[in-house]
This record gives sequence, C-alpha cells and structure tokens, in this order.
Amino acid sequence: MIKKVCVFASSSSILDEVYFRDAENLGMLLGKNGFDLVYGGSNLGLMWASASAAKQYGAKITGVMPEKLYKLCVSKEEACDEFYVTSGMRERKAKLDNLSDAIIALPGGFGTLEELSEMIVQKQLGYNKKAIVLLNTNNFYTKLNEFFEVIIGEKFAKERSREMYYIAKTPEDAVEYLKNYVEPQIVESKLDIYQLKN
Repeated sequence: MIKKVCVFASSSSILDEVYFRDAENLGMLLGKNGFDLVYGGSNLGLMWASASAAKQYGAKITGVMPEKLYKLCVSKEEACDEFYVTSGMRERKAKLDNLSDAIIALPGGFGTLEELSEMIVQKQLGYNKKAIVLLNTNNFYTKLNEFFEVIIGEKFAKERSREMYYIAKTPEDAVEYLKNYVEPQIVESKLDIYQLKN
C-alpha cells in the first residue's frame, strides 16, 4: 500500500508559474487523498511548493537534506514532521528511498534527473517495485521520454522498461495512477536483466 510519496523536484525559485501551479496542485491532491510527502527538505522552488501544499491539506511531510546544503540555511526543518540531515547526496538519496513507497518526479534539473534515473534502474533490477511517475508539466519530460524510446529502440534497454515508469499529464493523473497502482512482476533472472544473444 502506498502511503509515503517521495517528490523529486527543482529547488529553483525563478521558474515559470505553470510549474509552481502544478507543484502546488500535486501537493494538495496528495494531502487530500491521504498520502504523506517525503522530499529534499528545501524551502525553495517546486520542492517547497509541493511540500507546503501537501502539509496544508493534511499530509505529514518529511525532509531530507545533506549537511552541506543544510548549512546554507535553505531548509524548512521547522515545518516538517520529520527532518533528517545526511552526510552527503548519496546518503540523502538512500534515505529518501528508504522512507518512501512511491516516487513522483516534478520538473527539475540534473539532480532530479539523477534521482529519477537511479530509481528506474533500481526497479529494473528488482531492488524495488515502487510506482515511478514523471509529471509532464508543460511537456517538460516529453523530450526525455523520446530519449527513453531511443534507448529502448536501440536495444540498450528491454521493451518492458516502459513498465518501470509512468508519464502523467496532470497532477490528477499522477495521483490516480498511485491510487490504482499494481506492483509489476519483476523477475530477477539473468535473461530478465541482460540483453543476450540467442
């Protein structure tokens, strides 16, 4: 059962308003539908827009921030129900993973892309069966999804890799996917993981 949803998102505060609207709407919907939110702990950008809206609508929020960024005073520790400081970025990702039952990637930069990619790979290899959603606000992830199709089409990944993630058009779409999510059958044999010649 999905309860805690990890939201990966940009910490930039100078984005177009359309991104903030979707981030806030997602947070609101998560809270209204009984989900709690786990995020990177920042008081900036889409991260805080989604987390603050979720809290306003009843969600418990958990922040996780590496010590280096925590020292820059960009956290929202006082607003979080739980807050963790990690030694570095790798430890932060592991903590976010351990604390959450599902992932939603809002638009973001290289950090968001790194977090998202790691979770897809972990699911491919059978380390988790979590729902992984990309919220395609303003067609932000359309080009990335086209690149995913190149990866699959050129046989760098299996056809069933498409089952590892879901591209949501709207926050409503993303939350409905979580509510109806069925864990995939992930077999961990050599043939399931590797592309091998006959």
